[in-house]
Amino acid sequence: MTMIKEGKGRRKAPLSPWKNKAKVKKPLPGIPSLDGRWGYPAIAPFFIIFLIFGVAPVLYSIYIAFFKWDPLGESTFNGLNNFIFLLQDSDFWLAIRNTFSIWALSTFPQMIMAISLAAILRNKRLKGKSFWRTILLVPNITSVIAITIVFQQLFGRDYGLINGILGLIPGVSHIDFIEGIIPSHIQIATMITWRWVGYNTLIFLASMLAIPDELYESASVDGATKWQQFIYVTLPSLKNTITFVLIVGTIGGLQVFAEPQQLAADGGSTKQFLTLTLFLYNQAFLNNKYGYAAAIGIAITVIVLIISAINFFITRRISGEGSR
Repeated sequence: MTMIKEGKGRRKAPLSPWKNKAKVKKPLPGIPSLDGRWGYPAIAPFFIIFLIFGVAPVLYSIYIAFFKWDPLGESTFNGLNNFIFLLQDSDFWLAIRNTFSIWALSTFPQMIMAISLAAILRNKRLKGKSFWRTILLVPNITSVIAITIVFQQLFGRDYGLINGILGLIPGVSHIDFIEGIIPSHIQIATMITWRWVGYNTLIFLASMLAIPDELYESASVDGATKWQQFIYVTLPSLKNTITFVLIVGTIGGLQVFAEPQQLAADGGSTKQFLTLTLFLYNQAFLNNKYGYAAAIGIAITVIVLIISAINFFITRRISGEGSR
């Protein structure tokens, strides 16, 4: 009776054909000592270094952009005066003009040359492919100072090799690649192109090697020539790679510093070598205007973000995602 009274009011769980089996925790694959929480200490050094040397300097630059900053003395709050003065500074707009001029003169010829060289290296009949691919990276690892010295000799006004060749043509006079605005930009663009064309060639080559051979075979069966195969098969397949190289080249072009700084540290007699990053460097380390230089850095970042956003929307448009 006691057992029945104690059991009153309780309902038994409905019978189920499914048996509740205890879940067995399966061991994770890999080395046991690296599983679970050990992964966090493994990746922590990257984030610590990134916070110290990446995020912290950016935040500090934003902070001092609102000050008339003196690292050895007192600093006074400036508000937006650095940014207002920047928009009124003629050298800033001159630096923007020079930067985009050098970018245009280097990026598009470099891309055409890189695609052409990649198409040559893709040829299966080419001998010594590894040698040629290795040679293409030599300019990329060469010192900028050494490149500048060599190209100064090539583009010299009186005894340069380029002007020597031009002098052989009747009616063509020597070109001043230092004082002239466009000639000086051509000189820097040539240096940049020579340095980076091999790197971009290998990027395009890797993309070309990923194109299935069946596409070329089908085009060949349909009677397409080599040039038509390149136009209608190769180039459409390189669409995303071209966009990637263009975006990276744009960001790199807005940060051109070493080449113009080696040719004329002050920007030149008519500021023909003054780029955005050289303008920032001169304001910080020559004029000791650290707050103003920080404002220039923020302006460069905004310009890069705008250009990247434009490239992003163009990329989506080309790939057809924007119309979905």
